[in-house]
Amino acid sequence: MALDKTDSRLLVELQKNAQTTAAELGEMLNLSPSQAARRRQRLETAGYIRNYSAKLDAKRLGLTVQAFVQVQMAAHDAQAAASFVRHVKSRPEVISAWTLTGEADYMLHVYCADLAALNTLIQDALLPHSAVARVQSQIVMNELKADAPLPV
Repeated sequence: MALDKTDSRLLVELQKNAQTTAAELGEMLNLSPSQAARRRQRLETAGYIRNYSAKLDAKRLGLTVQAFVQVQMAAHDAQAAASFVRHVKSRPEVISAWTLTGEADYMLHVYCADLAALNTLIQDALLPHSAVARVQSQIVMNELKADAPLPV
């Protein structure tokens, strides 16, 4: 399914506010509310819209330390990698994780209550894993641009 200009504009608006009603979308896109609702449904069905979620304020929730943690593996076999991935997925502090090219094998985006909690995550949860060789963290000092909408 190809996107037309109206579909792209609809996706832009929903990225700004997922709670935008069909009536509001219709007004923005010069469509009737039912046409806007049908377009949204079509984009959901086609998989362009995966889900809707709320963005929470980490600081208000007491999560004052944001960091990126690079992990270099000691073992690169499939079993070690699968074990590490399961371990990472079980940690609530890890909000995103990626495999990388280059020196580090994984990049973890984490939120912790404080530096002590970050230290505990690294020292007691990541480094003891049998497949991990090295961990390096970078603490976010200031967030210049939060997760922005995708360029549609």
